[in-house]
Amino acid sequence: MSMLNVFHVAGSALHAQSTRLNATASNLANADSITSANGQPYKAKQVVFAATPMAGTAAQGVRVTQVVESAAPMRMVYDPKSPAANPDGYVTMPNVNVVEEMTNMISASRAYQTNADVMGTAKTLMEKTLAIGQ
Repeated sequence: MSMLNVFHVAGSALHAQSTRLNATASNLANADSITSANGQPYKAKQVVFAATPMAGTAAQGVRVTQVVESAAPMRMVYDPKSPAANPDGYVTMPNVNVVEEMTNMISASRAYQTNADVMGTAKTLMEKTLAIGQ
């Protein structure tokens, strides 16, 4: 694998983890929202990744194929005084699990930082290799 491919692979991972962090931030921001922009309860977003080959090499990067709504069931909270309550007194709340989202955020943040470190290390190695040739 050429040194430049390291930058392409790590760069694709940075972009993918950035998308994941944005989806997680959106989920956490809407964890207690009764309705979303479309008038329905907010549905948690999940990012789907896929490996993508780098042109002319055996290296594999990562790309975001889509951002999908979670299939988890919506939370039902008993609050008969809420204007959004159904006839039984339950309010349909987003299917966001705050603990899972925080774990996802930490994981994405660490993956992002690791890939940034990989790019920094590759840069340092290239600089030292060029210095040897002087």
